[in-house]
Amino acid sequence: MTSRNGTSLPFVPAAAFVLIWSSGYISGPAAVHAAAPFTVLGWRFVLAALLAAGLALALRRPTRMDRGTLGRVAVVGFVMNAVQFGLMYVAFDLGLGATLASLLHALSPVLTALLAAVLLGERVSALQVAGFAAGVVGVLLVLGADLGHAGGPVAVLVGCLSMLTLSLGTLGQRWIGAQPDLLWSAAAQFAVSAPPLLVLGWTTEGAWPVTDTSQAVVSVLFLAVVNSIVGLVLLALLVLRGGSGAAASLFFLSPPVTAVLAWLVLDETLSPTQLVGLVVAVVGVGAATRTRRTPVPAQEPDQDPQDAVGTQ
Repeated sequence: MTSRNGTSLPFVPAAAFVLIWSSGYISGPAAVHAAAPFTVLGWRFVLAALLAAGLALALRRPTRMDRGTLGRVAVVGFVMNAVQFGLMYVAFDLGLGATLASLLHALSPVLTALLAAVLLGERVSALQVAGFAAGVVGVLLVLGADLGHAGGPVAVLVGCLSMLTLSLGTLGQRWIGAQPDLLWSAAAQFAVSAPPLLVLGWTTEGAWPVTDTSQAVVSVLFLAVVNSIVGLVLLALLVLRGGSGAAASLFFLSPPVTAVLAWLVLDETLSPTQLVGLVVAVVGVGAATRTRRTPVPAQEPDQDPQDAVGTQ
């Protein structure tokens, strides 16, 4: 595979990253079918924080964070994890489909570039605008006239807010300034996201909002270990090889992979019109992300890969 700047990406890590990123849109709905969304996310981030910190200690990674940097890392992590995932998991709980959720998040890199142009005065190309417009048209084709199959207008709105939050959080990575260690940064961001979600879950969902314990446990373990930790390690490999835009340049591959996984695992199907919409959106996002300048400055070898994109 080749990144948007022409750098060749190692095929196996790139393919594995796309598969793992896409699988998050399968394990997420599976988790909320077995337990309430805030509780699922809270325990996911508890486990992910412990794993990231344990791995950082085992590898003797330097913290490289003063108090100010830690605070900024925590704020951005809260937005990227607690708020963004919280919104998307609520959308899952309302009935938003896996493929549509993946399609919305695939638009995020292009939306990030557009927001950078509006908020930060960065230049944006005509192809980026056209790619985003094509992506929106594709999403509208997938949605169709009846929003009932997508969980209703509220589910779609919450999913769109999740996409917007992901883009704002990506821009917020700049605010961190320093380049903290990947694992310690991830551990801090997971740790700061867990308590609010657990408290919110306890107050709004009950002390034990679980309908299928086995499925809930397996889903949370998969989300924490595979999506949060393994995905982060693969992201680091890709960024080291292809730069900060490497993962973003692969975003457009997630919706079709998610569609196949959703068909195999969740029995989701798409009509011919929805398939056309998926193709239109994927082509638009693919063209825009492979030619855009990433809003995050180019990375040095030791730069935190989370500055490029969050984990799934």
